[in-house]
Amino acid sequence: MDERRLIERVLAGEAGAERELYDAHVDRVFRLAFRMTGREDLAQDFTQDAFIRAFERLHEFRGDAALATWLHTIAASVVMNGMRRVKRFRTREAELDDGLAEVVPARAGRQAEPDLKERLARAIDALPDGYRAVFLMHDVEGYTHEEIGAALGVQPGTSKAQLSRARAKLRDALADFAGEWVQ
Repeated sequence: MDERRLIERVLAGEAGAERELYDAHVDRVFRLAFRMTGREDLAQDFTQDAFIRAFERLHEFRGDAALATWLHTIAASVVMNGMRRVKRFRTREAELDDGLAEVVPARAGRQAEPDLKERLARAIDALPDGYRAVFLMHDVEGYTHEEIGAALGVQPGTSKAQLSRARAKLRDALADFAGEWVQ
């Protein structure tokens, strides 16, 4: 169905249209929230909050960007503000693999070193908020720098710079695992 028509139906108060819009986007919004928080319970709460805010503001959607990008802008804002209220989490209750299992099929016979997975999760958590958001959105979720810029309210160049700095911090944090590959 045409996205513009779906939005018109939602704005007209058609409950079924709200459900269609929600169902079409909830999985990706949840994955973003989960990757940013590392906790399923917070991701669920923030996903719901993001959709509540989106439905309240749907009349403001101009169509300059894709609806998905607009929703992810709202979701990123909700998560970042929510994490400030809840306090920054330094440890995750969920392993990084829990989130990846949602979108990446398991590789037969290959397991990452447990210490590396734990250190990677801690290193991602230790990134400054902006770096972590850009890293997760770009390298994990596959957003472009233009989409990230729109979602986070920064220029694409800022997104690129933050991604580069995030990767450098992760390389430093995990350098001892590189072994012979480090030159």
